[in-house]
Amino acid sequence: MAEETDLEIEEAGGSKKKLIIIIAAVVVILGGVAGFFLMSGGDEEEASLAEESTVVEEDLSEQNSAEMGSALYVAMPRPFVFNVPGASRDRIVQIKVQLLVRGDVNEEVTKKHIPLIEGTLLSVFSTTTADELSTSAGKETLRLTALDKVQAAMEGVEGSKVIERVLFTGFVMQ
Repeated sequence: MAEETDLEIEEAGGSKKKLIIIIAAVVVILGGVAGFFLMSGGDEEEASLAEESTVVEEDLSEQNSAEMGSALYVAMPRPFVFNVPGASRDRIVQIKVQLLVRGDVNEEVTKKHIPLIEGTLLSVFSTTTADELSTSAGKETLRLTALDKVQAAMEGVEGSKVIERVLFTGFVMQ
């Protein structure tokens, strides 16, 4: 008889644990469902606000696209690596370049003329010295000279400057 009461106590204890685990699982699931609905409930308001802002942006972009177009960046396919003479010794320079253009048409034209742009940039880069490149003013002068030469080359081929800015996204001198 003592054995039977021990069995009943163990079974009752085991079923209580199972019941607590099931209740906890149900609470977690209900909490997740409630959180989902609370988080996604504001989508209608956000969607209407997004539509209104899109309409306003389209109106503004139509006005600006006639003037400027969207800014796009065309990365040169590989970094420029070249030697420059220095006062004490020659140095090796590596420059990663991206070009700022306006509009899809200018982006396609720029991509079409990558070899011309690379050649122009290499000729500009090879005229500088390590002493000039060691200062930020020298780097800025090199960037502006590169922009002028690239714009002149593109104007000769395409009839317009096409490229708005030359950007150095990586600059290493050893």
